[in-house]
Amino acid sequence: MYALIGETLSGVRWVDRLAAEFVAAIRTPFLTETMTSMTGLGSVTAGVVFVGLFYLAGWREEFVKSVVALSLLGIVVWGLMTLVERPFPPNPVCLTEGGAGTTSSFPSGHSAAVTAYAGIAWHSDELPFAVAAGFAGLISFSRIYLGTHYLSDTIFGIGLGIAAVLFAEWFLGRVSEEAIIDRLPFDADI
Repeated sequence: MYALIGETLSGVRWVDRLAAEFVAAIRTPFLTETMTSMTGLGSVTAGVVFVGLFYLAGWREEFVKSVVALSLLGIVVWGLMTLVERPFPPNPVCLTEGGAGTTSSFPSGHSAAVTAYAGIAWHSDELPFAVAAGFAGLISFSRIYLGTHYLSDTIFGIGLGIAAVLFAEWFLGRVSEEAIIDRLPFDADI
C-alpha cells in the first residue's frame, strides 16, 4: 500500500515538474503582465470585495452561500498549508502574498476561491456561470504560470472549491439563511 502511494506521489511530482517546465518555456512579458493582473482576482481581498458586492446587490442566496463556502475554505486552506508546507516551484515570476504571507505551495487557495465563485454562479439567477468559470480557469492557470503553485496544488484547490460549495449547499439545506445572517458580526439587512 505504501509503495503504491509512493509511486503515485512520484508520478504527481513528475507531472508537476513537466508542467512547471512548460509554463517557464512559454512565459512572455505580455503574458506575465496579464497573468499577474488576473491572479489578484482570486485573493482574499478580492473575495471580501465579491462578498460585499453580493451583499450590496441584495443577492441573498449568493451572499450567504459565499460566506459559508469561503469561511470553510479559509480554514481548510490555511490548515493544509500549515500542515503540508510544500515548497514553491522553482523560478517563480512572483509570490503575490509577500514574505509574511503564504508559506506553502499546497493547496492553491486562489484556485479554491475562484472555483467556489463559479460553483455559486452555477445555481445563481444573478451571476453568469460562463464568465465566472472562464475567470476561474484563467486565475487557476495564472497560479501555475506565475510559479506560485504546482499543477497538483491547483487541481487540489479546484477540488476544494467544488467541495466547499457542495458543503455550503448541504449546510444551507439544513440551516436557514436567516440563521447565518443573524450570526454575522455586523447588522446585515439583506
